[in-house]
Formats: sequence, C-alpha cells, structure tokens
Amino acid sequence: MDTEATAAEADVPEIDLVKQAQAGDTEAFDQLVSRFRTRVFGMIYNMVHNEQDAWDLSQDSFLKAWKSIARFRGQSSFYTWLYRIVMNVTIDAMRKKQVKGGGAEFNDEIQLKEIDPASRTVPHADALPHERMEHKEIRGRIDDAIAQLSPEHRAVILMKEIEDMQYHEIAESLGCSIGTVMSRLFYARKKLQNLLRDVYENV
Repeated sequence: MDTEATAAEADVPEIDLVKQAQAGDTEAFDQLVSRFRTRVFGMIYNMVHNEQDAWDLSQDSFLKAWKSIARFRGQSSFYTWLYRIVMNVTIDAMRKKQVKGGGAEFNDEIQLKEIDPASRTVPHADALPHERMEHKEIRGRIDDAIAQLSPEHRAVILMKEIEDMQYHEIAESLGCSIGTVMSRLFYARKKLQNLLRDVYENV
C-alpha cells in the first residue's frame, strides 16, 4: 500500500501540489520538498562546501518558501522561484560569514566529497595511481579557486557550469538582468583562469 501511495504521490502534477500548499496543505508542501530536496542541497553544498551548513541552509530555504508560497504566481516554474529563495538565503549567509571571518575568502578545508579529508595535509602519492592523484589534485585546485570567488560570482558559475541553467533562468533565480548574469560570468571565468593558469598550462 505504501508503494502504491508513493507512486500516486509522484503522479501529482507540481502545480497541483503548489496550489494545495498555498491552501495550507503541509503534506503537499512536504511532497514538493521531497522532489527538490536533493537538488537544493547539492546546489547549496557546491556554494558553501560544508555538509552541516548545507543542510541548515536547505532547511532555512524551505521554511522561507513555505512562509512565502502564497506569493508564488506561477509566472516561472516553481523550481525557478524556489531557486531564487535558495540563492538569496545562501548568498546572505555567505556574506555574513565572510564579515565575521574578517573577509577571508580562501578556506583550505574546502574539499570535494570524493577526496579523503586528510589528502590536503598528508601526501598520498605512493598510495594512489599517478593519474588518479593528478586528477584529484586538479579537481581540488578548481574547487579551491571557486571558493575564492565572491558569493555572487560563485553562484553564476555553479548555476551555469554545474546546473547547466540558461541565462534567463539564472537571471530569474537571482533576480537580476541577463546582462548582469553575463557580466558576472565573464569576471568569474576570468578570475578562475588567472587562479588556475598553471593548471591549464600543464594539462
């Protein structure tokens, strides 16, 4: 019976769930959360590179979405509307953290999920195949470079390169013009190329 119920829930159109949630149906909103939780967490994690912070910001984002859902007018997809909330919550949190930390952008504790937590301080060259180690080092360098971007620049890079979103979708999600998105992408890519110049030269 549970399997049948789950299948039936999966068949409910997104717009119907939104309307039910707008009428105060918390179960309908829970279904929306279930549909988008993984993507939201993934995007936030790519921004903040801390699992606990990503979960906390995911919860904050969904809570804000629940409180604001009556204002959703369906002019864009629900996900684009939700994405805008997620980005606002995440960028605000990152700005506050930078202020508290004295403005330092670089964090040498940032790492990709597949990298061993000790790999930044303990050499593993003898324990891993050369190619695999090289690949991880490059991925780590790219990760560190992205971490040095401002929250706004980091957001557009991740939304374009990781999420493969269109310019107009990014603009809607960030509440800015397409020209602003293109400008931020240009400067973000330029900074990444400068930070990673030696990586590109040695590839």
